[in-house]
Amino acid sequence: MSSATPVVFIHGLWIHSDAWQNWFPVFEGAGYRPSAPGWPGDSETVDATRKNPLALAGQGIDDITASYQRFINGLAAKPIVIGHSFGGLIAQKLLANGGAVAAVGIDPGQIKGVKPVPLAQIRSGLPVLARPGNKKKAVSLTSKQFRYGFGNAIPESESNELFERWAIPGPGKPLFEASSANFKKNSPAAVDTRKSNRGPLLIIGGGKDHTVPEVVAKAAYKLYAGSGAVTDYKSFPDRGHSLVIDHGWREVADFTLGWLERQGL
Repeated sequence: MSSATPVVFIHGLWIHSDAWQNWFPVFEGAGYRPSAPGWPGDSETVDATRKNPLALAGQGIDDITASYQRFINGLAAKPIVIGHSFGGLIAQKLLANGGAVAAVGIDPGQIKGVKPVPLAQIRSGLPVLARPGNKKKAVSLTSKQFRYGFGNAIPESESNELFERWAIPGPGKPLFEASSANFKKNSPAAVDTRKSNRGPLLIIGGGKDHTVPEVVAKAAYKLYAGSGAVTDYKSFPDRGHSLVIDHGWREVADFTLGWLERQGL
């Protein structure tokens, strides 16, 4: 297994890294070596993270990116990075900065230059953005807020189950940074979308996603036009933001594996 290509999974806001556990045996079976380190401040378990939200407070996009780069620096080879939500934004930054051989951004958080801001996205971010003081805090969602932002395309009972199993507090800072990115010259949400000598990038969008509506994912994809590097897009029209952890996760995982195989990775 030491020669297997490493794959680093990166979670997004409000979901613990253990939620990637279903993906591990699938990727191991395909010959990869998966890992899923948490964000700085995350504890090893969901319960422990819920009990210590202060450890997450104040962590921003640059802090999270640097934490994953340090982890990558300890690997035997550059990995493939697969990120969901804000993890998808981090994955794009790592790829552009030379920290990965390829990246997959699933419902990726809004990077600088993306202009659409749908009402559904605004509503999903309100639990944090409605209070400026949340920039320095860690914020938890209610089950109702999780249902709107993550579980709107699945049965309510499944949404509630996912909430109880995987939901954790999330630092407010990344949301404030992403929402103001287009108004700041030097934003941590900026990604070099013109870089031509990077590895392949796949962006995946969910057609029913409220937290990162598909128009946002498509807008990110379009920013890479003309870079000359491989950039692909895949839509799952009937899926919401929970697509990597709900009952349909395997469809997304299988497509991702197929895409990696087509890249020769």
